[in-house]
This record gives sequence, structure tokens and C-alpha cells, in this order.
Amino acid sequence: MKASARLDLRLSDKDRERIDRAASLAGLPLAAFVRTAVLREADRIVAAESVVTLSEAESKKFLAALRKPFAPNAALRRALKRGDDLGV
Repeated sequence: MKASARLDLRLSDKDRERIDRAASLAGLPLAAFVRTAVLREADRIVAAESVVTLSEAESKKFLAALRKPFAPNAALRRALKRGDDLGV
């Protein structure tokens, strides 16, 4: 990995000591430890925001909607025809 972007932050002495100790216990250089921890947390937050959780009632309603036969409305039929006319 060729890293070129920098991220600078200020920490209290106490926070720096905690992070240094954790990195040492993990057997990682400080920068690798911080990078790994920050990326792991970033992935967790992005994943949490990307997941939709439904209640049991909402799940049943959603699954019932998926089981209904598909019937395109007039606007979709026109769009499909226009796509065919354009060769798309």
C-alpha cells in the first residue's frame, strides 16, 4: 500500500499513552494500529447506515409485496417502448 494522504490529530498525553500501549500489546507500529482501528470503525459505521432493519410486520408486508406478480404501469410501458425504439 502506497500511502500519500496524511491525517493529523491532537491528543492528550493520557490518550496517546493509551493508544501507544494498545498498539504495543497488539504488536503493531502506532500508525498501523491507528489506521486499522480507524478503518474498522469507519467500516462498522458505514455498514450500520447501509442496513435497513424492518419490524416483523414490515417484513411480512415487504415479502408479500415481492410475491405479487409484476405489472408495469402505463409510464413504465411507455419508457420500455421508447427504449426499444431507441435500441437501448
